[in-house]
Amino acid sequence: MTLSLWLAFLAMALAATFSPGPAVLLAVSTTLTLGARRTAYSSAGNAVGVFLVACVAVGGMGLLFKAWPPAFSALKLAGAAYLAWLGIKQWRHAGQVGAAAMASAPQGSSRGAVFRRGMLVACSNPKAILFFAAVFPQFMPPGAIDVMRFLLLSLTFVACTFVAHLSYVLLTAAAGARIMSGPRMAILQRGTALLFIGLAITLAFE
Repeated sequence: MTLSLWLAFLAMALAATFSPGPAVLLAVSTTLTLGARRTAYSSAGNAVGVFLVACVAVGGMGLLFKAWPPAFSALKLAGAAYLAWLGIKQWRHAGQVGAAAMASAPQGSSRGAVFRRGMLVACSNPKAILFFAAVFPQFMPPGAIDVMRFLLLSLTFVACTFVAHLSYVLLTAAAGARIMSGPRMAILQRGTALLFIGLAITLAFE
C-alpha cells in the first residue's frame, strides 16, 4: 500500500471520527458524569467495537444488509432502542457527578460496564457496517482481501477513533470543571440525554 493511498484513508478516517455521533456523545456524557479517567474505558470499548464492526463488514455483513433490508432494519431498531435507553438513563441521573453517580448506579458505572457500553454503541450502529463495507473495498486490491492491508486500515481507523474521543473528553473535562455542580450540570446532562433520544428517533425512522 502506497503512502499517498494511506494518507488519503487517514484523512477520511479523521473526518469521519471527529464528526459528532452516538459514540462521541457517549464519551461526552460519560465524562460529565463519571470523569475523564473512567471515560477512557468507554473509548477503549468503542475502539474494540469499531474493529469488530470492520471485521463484520468485510466479512460480508454489509452485503447482507444490502441484499436483505429486513436484517438492516432489525439492527437499526435495536441500535435506536439502545440509544434511547442510554438517553433515559442519562436523564434519570442528571445532576449526579463522579462518586455520587457511581454510588447511585454501581452496576452501570464499573470499568467493565463503561467499557461494554462503549463497545455496544459502536456495534449497534448499522451505518458503521455499511460505511466499512462501502469504503474498505476502495482501498483493497480488486477481487481480493489483503489481510495485512485490512489490519493497517482498520487499526488506523481505530487509532483515529481513540484520538477523536480523547480530544472530546479533554475538551469536555476542561469545560466541565467550571460547571461540575449545581443546576447547570443537570441542565447539560439532560441536554445530552435529549440528544441521545433524538439520535435514537432519527436512526429508527431514517
